[in-house]
Amino acid sequence: MAFDNLGPRELRVLQNLVMHYIQTADPVGSRVIANRYRMGLSPATIRNTMQDLEELGLVRQPHTSAGRIPTDSGYRVFVDLLLRPEPLTEAEQKKIKSLIAGTNRGLDALLTQTSKILGEISSQLGISISPRFEEGVLTRIDLIPVSEGRLLVIVAVKSGLAQTILMEVESDIDVDELRQMESLLNERLTGLSLGHIRKTVNERLADTSCSPRLLKLFLDTDSEIWNDQGEEKLHFTGVDKLFSQPEFAERSRLAELVRVLEEQSGLIETIKTKSIGEGIVITIGRENQMTEMQSCSIVASKYQAGKVTGTIGIIGPTRMPYSKLVSIVEYTARSLTEALSDEKKDNG
Repeated sequence: MAFDNLGPRELRVLQNLVMHYIQTADPVGSRVIANRYRMGLSPATIRNTMQDLEELGLVRQPHTSAGRIPTDSGYRVFVDLLLRPEPLTEAEQKKIKSLIAGTNRGLDALLTQTSKILGEISSQLGISISPRFEEGVLTRIDLIPVSEGRLLVIVAVKSGLAQTILMEVESDIDVDELRQMESLLNERLTGLSLGHIRKTVNERLADTSCSPRLLKLFLDTDSEIWNDQGEEKLHFTGVDKLFSQPEFAERSRLAELVRVLEEQSGLIETIKTKSIGEGIVITIGRENQMTEMQSCSIVASKYQAGKVTGTIGIIGPTRMPYSKLVSIVEYTARSLTEALSDEKKDNG
C-alpha cells in the first residue's frame, strides 16, 4: 500500500480513531480524540489531520457535521502498521484448550466444537473448514456391516483424522468376504496418500480373488469413498452473535451472509484463496471478492495435522476488535493442530 509515508501524527490519530470506533460504533470527532487519548494536540490540529486522512481515503464522514469512521483502507493501514495483538487471559487459554482436548476425536465433532469456541469467545461468527484429504496418508480402512445391504466404510489417515461413508450394496454381505476385502485394502493401500490412491486404485487392486461386487465399490474412482475425501466442509456457529451488531440491523444483510454460509463453496474458495501460506490472514471489506461479504472482515489461520491442512477463523463486521481476534484465532489454531497431531507439542 502507498501509506508507508504517513507521519507519526497521522498514524496516531488514525489508530485512536479506529480503536474508538471499534468500541462505540459511533463516528469519531476531533474533540473526542483530544479529550480521551491525551495526544497533546488541540482539537483543531486533530481535525486538520483527520481531513488529511480523509483526502487519503483512510477515513470518511458518513453524514455532514458527523465525525469520521474508518474506510476499508483505513482498517488495512491499522492492521498492517498499527495492530498490537491483545494477549489472551490465562482463563481464555485454558477454556480453548480444554474444550478442544475434551471433544470426541471425530473430525466433524472437533471442527464443530472449534467453530463454537471461536464464536463464543469472540462474540462473532466462528468458522472452521475441514481439511482436504488429498495429501492425507492412509493408515487404515475398516468395513463394518450396519444393516441389510448397507456398509459403513471408515477411512483413517495419519494424525487420527477419519471420514465415514455409508455405502449401499446390492445384497447381504458375507462376513468372510468383507474381512478378505478389508485385509486386501489395508495391505495394498496403507501408507499411500488418498490422492495417489484415487489415481492408481485400479492397478493396485488388480489380480485379486475378492468378491467382485465389493471390489466394484473401491475400483470406482467416482465413488463416495474417494470423492468425499477431496471435499471440504464449512462449520459455522454464532450467527446469533451478529444480531446485536449495528451493522446487521438490516436483517436483509444478515440473510445474505447466512445464504453465503449455507452455500459454502463460494466462501470456502474465498477464504482458501486469501489464506495461502502460514500465519494469520486478515481480509477486510471489499478485499472480499463476494459482494455479500464486502461489509465483513475475516480473520483466518491454517491448522495442520501431518500433511493435511484446513482453516479456522472468525467473520464479523469490518468494525471488529482485530487486536483480540488475532490472538484468539492464532491460539485456537495452535491448540487444534496439537489435538490433531500424533506427537503432542509444547506450545509454551
